[in-house]
Amino acid sequence: MNAITRTDFSFEGQRGKYTGKVRDVYDIDGRYLVMVVTDRISAFDVVLPEGIPYKGQVLNQIAAKFLDATADILPNWKIAVPDPMVTVGRRCEPFKVEMVIRGYLSGHAWREYRAGKRTICGVAMPDGMVENQKFPEPIITPTSKAAEGHDEDISKEQIIASGLVSREDYEQLERYTRAIYARGTEIAARMGLILVDTKYEFGKSDETIYLMDEIHTPDSSRYFYAEGYAERLARGERQRQLSKEFVREWLMANGFQGQAGQKVPEMTPEIVAGITDRYVELYENITGEKFVKAEAADTQSILHRIETNVSECLRQLR
Repeated sequence: MNAITRTDFSFEGQRGKYTGKVRDVYDIDGRYLVMVVTDRISAFDVVLPEGIPYKGQVLNQIAAKFLDATADILPNWKIAVPDPMVTVGRRCEPFKVEMVIRGYLSGHAWREYRAGKRTICGVAMPDGMVENQKFPEPIITPTSKAAEGHDEDISKEQIIASGLVSREDYEQLERYTRAIYARGTEIAARMGLILVDTKYEFGKSDETIYLMDEIHTPDSSRYFYAEGYAERLARGERQRQLSKEFVREWLMANGFQGQAGQKVPEMTPEIVAGITDRYVELYENITGEKFVKAEAADTQSILHRIETNVSECLRQLR
């Protein structure tokens, strides 16, 4: 299978490399970042043992489209997309929080609610709600970014009191988060989708706040199909989703939730191919465009293509 799960490039001007759950990020001259979106897949903050062919291309191309579609709201880090799996952008100092915004009671928020909690990240949730019901207003439930392991829920007050983000900057992040989510909701509606919840990362460069990383991808966001949403909600049925939730559900059904002692179920070639198909479906439904698979004779040829394309891009920037 032509899945890229590891990269080890040495670009001109390279100062360092950061390996995240999915992305390999190369620091170029302290000015630019080369973000390679690999085919690794994570769930419950655990990187799964098998890569998913074309997943990196799907995520990178969706993120690029939405960065362009929100560039009038705030500047973003993207400079170029030299390869289907790569974005080259401005190096920023990242804020150590992720801004999660939820329009509906789903996923982690629902699991907390079902357990009896009525506040999340210091934000009150109304009594009497059911799974997947729309909140009266979207709520922001930030998490602290963990270098390793699980990100943790954190309140606005804790973020400011601990000095993770200044009050002025945090309140600006909230305004940006609401504006980007509103834009994403509008775009999703045109595609017959509901943008249920999502997360954003921001950074600073020269005292300017930039939107970073991915945006509105199925790894960072949850989508429902709008058609039939109200009927399924009324009947207490599962919603038709476009998100990575199907991977989490498969893992949970097979006894894995990222807890100590649990083992990831076997990812057979059929399971992996099925996940690829779902990611292609996600791309086409979210963007309204046909997904065109980049040429992939084998993993070495993909890595060579990436190295060539990125090196040419960096030559033009230097």
